[in-house]
Amino acid sequence: MLRTEDRVVLLRALYVTMVRMRGVEETIADLLEAKEIGCPTHLYTGQEAVAAGVCAALRADDYVFGGHRSHGHYLAKGGDLNALMAELYGKKTGCSGGRGGSMHLVAPEVGVLGTAPLVAGTIPIAVGAALASALRGDGRVTVAFFGDGAAEEGVFHESMNLAAHRKLPVIFACENNSYASHMHLLERRARDNIVASAEAHGMPGRVLDGNDVLAVLSAATEAVRDARSGAGPTLLECRTYRWRGHVGPALDFDVGVRRKDELCEWRGKDPVTRLAEHLLACGMTREDLDGVRRDVDAEVHKAVTFARESAPPEVESLTEHVYRSASERQG
Repeated sequence: MLRTEDRVVLLRALYVTMVRMRGVEETIADLLEAKEIGCPTHLYTGQEAVAAGVCAALRADDYVFGGHRSHGHYLAKGGDLNALMAELYGKKTGCSGGRGGSMHLVAPEVGVLGTAPLVAGTIPIAVGAALASALRGDGRVTVAFFGDGAAEEGVFHESMNLAAHRKLPVIFACENNSYASHMHLLERRARDNIVASAEAHGMPGRVLDGNDVLAVLSAATEAVRDARSGAGPTLLECRTYRWRGHVGPALDFDVGVRRKDELCEWRGKDPVTRLAEHLLACGMTREDLDGVRRDVDAEVHKAVTFARESAPPEVESLTEHVYRSASERQG
């Protein structure tokens, strides 16, 4: 049980993380609309509580993998903001050297081993990392973040089966925002039952309010404890909603009336506002919260300036990391 002052410190840290994610994503939306950023970009606005809650339960040396909507995972795990922004600008100071763009983020120094846009593609890689940890006995836990559409891929089930059979230290964190691209979950599945996959594969499964960071943190803490102790994997299905469209800054109202009504409803469940109200009840003031937002605004502005002023990769370096030389193959 945390002391009251320690709990407020934890909640404030979660708030800073979530405000930073919101500030970054909304700034990127503006830059996309201004056509200053050109790479395909999938924004995380509205889903901040999931990454913040899960990553707060992890150690610095634990691993995370993500998909195409992973700016939030990168930031919550401690990824450098300047390097993220530079990556979206295609600059060599980017976290992937300006070669990956929004969908290919990597920061091994903080445990972000990779994000990739292939649906469900990083789930088996996360299980492989967990298998390596089990074989090495290094005590690390790996989290695979993915969307609800990934739960319909065969590799999701194959990965869960292996992880459960070997009791690997991995957490399957499904961010169920109801849509795979533009298609609603109940247009793709006969039943709204992703969490049932956990029982089928022999592991615990929980459905969470993915907009309640404290609920996510509590469930993730339990799952991490189990994974690290050798009890095996857990599936966490976090119900949330992305405010922006599938890709880019648009709101995707053109995909139907349902989307417009849903967005209005889910904005009323804003995870950042909910945590702010909780902090006010714990004794923080409006001035404290406004100070956090001002600090984040300044931090994001500084990162954009850093990205704009960074140099692009040299043309002669474009084939680096594509081919292996004969000496490298022999080594």
